[in-house]
Amino acid sequence: MEKDIFERLSQSKFRSSFKLKQRDIDYINQKGFDTIQSHAKDFISKRIAPAFIANDGKQTPMKGHPVFIAQHAVAACCRKCINKWHKFPIGTQLTPQQQNYLIELIMQWLKEQHNNFCKIF
Repeated sequence: MEKDIFERLSQSKFRSSFKLKQRDIDYINQKGFDTIQSHAKDFISKRIAPAFIANDGKQTPMKGHPVFIAQHAVAACCRKCINKWHKFPIGTQLTPQQQNYLIELIMQWLKEQHNNFCKIF
């Protein structure tokens, strides 16, 4: 994983504006990180990995699941953002390694957010 990706993302006003809310923390606590990671794998494989996505740019909601929030925070929300931030080409199926990279980013962001949120309360 690129060492400075989180540093670069933190410099973006848009990307750094995403934070988990209490309901997201509650959901993570209820389901556990293994289930959340399973959801991330499912969302990435079905909504992001295909070479062509009919609604690309609109396939990831801005709320409703902690993984959706994380996808926007780490620029794994659509192929255009993935291309800009992670240099994965548009118009080709994401490899298993590329999918795993995005899932790792999402999970790392979620765990950091969860830990920071729990320190506050």
